[in-house]
Amino acid sequence: MKISAQDEYGLRILIRIARSKSEDGLSIPQLSEAEGMSASYVAKLTRTLRMAGFIQSTPGQKGGYVLSRPADEIRISKVLRALGGPLYDEDFCDSHSGAFRICTNSVDCSVRSLWKIIQYSVDHVLGQVTLRDLLGSEQNANSALENIIQYLNQARAAAEV
Repeated sequence: MKISAQDEYGLRILIRIARSKSEDGLSIPQLSEAEGMSASYVAKLTRTLRMAGFIQSTPGQKGGYVLSRPADEIRISKVLRALGGPLYDEDFCDSHSGAFRICTNSVDCSVRSLWKIIQYSVDHVLGQVTLRDLLGSEQNANSALENIIQYLNQARAAAEV
């Protein structure tokens, strides 16, 4: 599996905006310089994030982008879906049928089961992670994510009983 550049850079832009102390937010040129990306690519990413409701623009000459809601209300699973979509969706089989119009395994496919459980697992973990969990240092983020893993392990153990 691969994380796309759009996923990585979009998430970095969102984190940079969330960390900003400015009431006016950060402009496209400021984001471009801070993250080492072209202004046109930053504009594309901010448009996607704005259309998905994660950020909003502030008016005026000094205007920029700010979060549209608190960081602890922004789930990373939703951010990544907005930026690049899921790892697996039901249309996958239609677009990967080989030389045939319909996949030869469309009725009985064990690989499809694998992709579904991976997508479910990723969604479940990322659904627990908020933007706020990623705003501190790497060490703080590791601690927050370890707490989420412990929570998920406890929930799984309780479900097995």
